[in-house]
Amino acid sequence: MARNLVRFDPFAELSRMERDFFEDGMLGSRRTKLPTTDIYTKDDKEMIVEVHLPDFDENDVSVNIDEGALVIQAEKHEKEEDKDKKYVVRESSQSFYRRILLPQQSDQAKIAATFEKGVLKVDVPFAELPAPTKIPITTGSKA
Repeated sequence: MARNLVRFDPFAELSRMERDFFEDGMLGSRRTKLPTTDIYTKDDKEMIVEVHLPDFDENDVSVNIDEGALVIQAEKHEKEEDKDKKYVVRESSQSFYRRILLPQQSDQAKIAATFEKGVLKVDVPFAELPAPTKIPITTGSKA
C-alpha cells in the first residue's frame, strides 16, 4: 500500500510556473540575442573589432572616436501605418551601443570601417613606436 504514495512537493507547481513563464512562455519567446562583438589583434600591428549586427543596415550604424575610445552605435526605427488593421500606427525600435577604449599606440587617423552582410569590421592600425635610444654609461673619475 505504501508503494502507491507520491511524495508531495509544495514547490513543484511554483517551479513549473517559473519554467513556463521564463523559458517557454511570455519572456522566453521575447528574449533577444545581443549582438556579438569580437576584439582581437592581428600580427601585433592592428586591432580588429567585429560587431555582428544582422538586423541593421549600413545607414543605421555609426562609428566615432571620442576621447580615446571607439564608439559604435546602431539605431533602427520602423513605423508602419495600416488602415486595414485595428491599430493606426505600429512602431518598433532597436538600438546597440558599445564603447571600446583604444590602445595607446593606435593610429586614430588611419582607422577604417566596413559593413558587409550584417558585420561591421573596424580596423585600428597601430603606429610604429620609436626604437628605444641607448644611452652609453661611462665611468667617471674626477681628477
